[in-house]
Amino acid sequence: MLAPNPGLSPHGNRGFRRVASPGRMSLGVMFPIESFTGDTPAMTDQVELAQVAEQAGFASLGFRDVPLRDPTFGDIGQVFDPWVYMGFLAAQTSRIALLSTSIVLPLRHPIHTAKAAASLDQLTQGRLLLGVASGDRPVEFPAFDVDRERRGELFREQVALLRTYWGRSFPQAASHYGLLEGADVVPKPVASHVPLFVTGFSQSPIEWIAAHADGWMVYPRDAGQQSRVADAWKTAVEAACPGVFKPLLQSYYIDLVAQADAPPTPIHLGHRLGWHALVRHLEQLEGIGVNHVVLNLKYGSRPARAVLEDIGTHVVPRFTGS
Repeated sequence: MLAPNPGLSPHGNRGFRRVASPGRMSLGVMFPIESFTGDTPAMTDQVELAQVAEQAGFASLGFRDVPLRDPTFGDIGQVFDPWVYMGFLAAQTSRIALLSTSIVLPLRHPIHTAKAAASLDQLTQGRLLLGVASGDRPVEFPAFDVDRERRGELFREQVALLRTYWGRSFPQAASHYGLLEGADVVPKPVASHVPLFVTGFSQSPIEWIAAHADGWMVYPRDAGQQSRVADAWKTAVEAACPGVFKPLLQSYYIDLVAQADAPPTPIHLGHRLGWHALVRHLEQLEGIGVNHVVLNLKYGSRPARAVLEDIGTHVVPRFTGS
């Protein structure tokens, strides 16, 4: 059994430091940075929009891991392989954190994941935040010859292996994926490990997540439900790692309209609203203990550049974590 993670020093990883501060909120934006219908985005002007987001003060860019197009699921993410795309965008930006949301561990070999993550971490001088998950698209598991019913077990095993590969030189590690003996996984991360953020429960109890992750990424809920989730997270973290700060992150879909005073109306996993209501909603989330919100523009009605610029002017300055 992997020992509980004692916590990553914020001085060791600048991506973690940019995104996560106790009692504060920062903002990110999810690729594709555009609105689109159907399941496939256009993926145009993404480098320029990522640079606009960085200049506007956003703390992170979110990259999803969707290996296969499943027409029944409704969204294939940013289309490109997340490791290739994070590396490409890393070269076009300089400060903003790169947040995977999330690498599906059971579908990948852990040595490949460990090497890719540590490589990107080193090449960006600590801008990578590694969101990981057990996977939620049934069609993917038979394609990779992975038993979907074992995804939780495989996920937890891989988290342990990643920490072993990063934290020890020439470890001996036997697992479902093979035997590592007499060789080393290089490079090593800039800190003790690449910060790990578990998405959802990933078939694991909250107590395990609190003990072995550096933070938790959850789905959007109404404020009352999210407040109970935040309280449960604080309790679990304090029990597993007393005195250690482990941030709570969430996604949030928005259609930011031009009318600043427009009230919120529900859309899928979010709201159509003006920036005044957006600030109020984010302040409420900050008050209940959410530390980072990754905005998704899929259902937007305005050009993404205008939305990013409005948020940078009117919203980001309110949240000092950015």
